[in-house]
Amino acid sequence: MDDHASPAERLRAPETAADTALAAQALRLLSERFPHALGAVLGGSAARGRARPASDLDLAVLLPDEDTSRREVLRHEGRPVELFLRTLRDLPAAFERDRRLRRGTMLFVYDEGLPLLDPHGHVAAARERARELLAAGPAPLAPAERERSRYVLTCFMDDLLDTAPDERYEQLAAADFTLREAAHLLTAHHGAWTGVGRWLPRRLLAADPVLGAALLSGHRTVAEHADPAPLAAAAENVLELVGGPLREGYVELY
Repeated sequence: MDDHASPAERLRAPETAADTALAAQALRLLSERFPHALGAVLGGSAARGRARPASDLDLAVLLPDEDTSRREVLRHEGRPVELFLRTLRDLPAAFERDRRLRRGTMLFVYDEGLPLLDPHGHVAAARERARELLAAGPAPLAPAERERSRYVLTCFMDDLLDTAPDERYEQLAAADFTLREAAHLLTAHHGAWTGVGRWLPRRLLAADPVLGAALLSGHRTVAEHADPAPLAAAAENVLELVGGPLREGYVELY
């Protein structure tokens, strides 16, 4: 393949059900803004062929080492674009940070995304490394992290049960934090990847279909019926997996 060809000329054949119109748009953006790119991967809903009219483009771009690693958001042809820009030298550290944070954002983009440019084979190597790290799983919680999570979830669960049904703002806030901390602890217990936003329920159900569904259903019950009992019960079941609720006796060293 000609290393001097433009990104549009180096468009690879689709490997997924990607939206070809969005893939072409991503290639135009690369041609305009990053003609020096060493590689690029289209991620998110566009790569899966599930983009909505307002969906943004998630685009991971490999840059030469003399460039700067950064995250950048812009608008291109009327569509928001989120750019994950990493130099070739910085990419391994970005992957390791993903593993420590247990979310795997960049790892999943490289694993599941659609390669658009790869004239030197760097994207293929990065995808192979991403798959190795995803298969190995996220970094486990240290004992102190796990105990703190037990304590924090216990506090949120107690706050949820202690909030009056007519205190809806407080009740909903307590339910949100209970769900998030329970998801954090449950995915860690299973050595599974977690997520934020729309990815939280997806990762939660993948880690534990039964207890994950109980947490999500309980959260919905609080929202729709102001009843905290199912969510609190599901949170307590998560706590029982890791030693039970933690209240008195907890010590956090600074």
